[in-house]
Amino acid sequence: MPSGKVKKKMDKGFGFIESPDREKDLFFHASALDGITFDELQEGQRVTYDIGHGDKGPRAENVRAT
Repeated sequence: MPSGKVKKKMDKGFGFIESPDREKDLFFHASALDGITFDELQEGQRVTYDIGHGDKGPRAENVRAT
């Protein structure tokens, strides 16, 4: 399972995860969180995730805090 850290969290309920395995940051939506709420999630926090596909390309799904 890929891992990374929350790089940026936006007020509108989405954010981006940076990972050393990926060139680009990966988009995530608050609805993709598993076991944690969007308000509990912090920038810099380590997470694991699955890679899914959205309308605009890859995105993180099943995002879990580690």
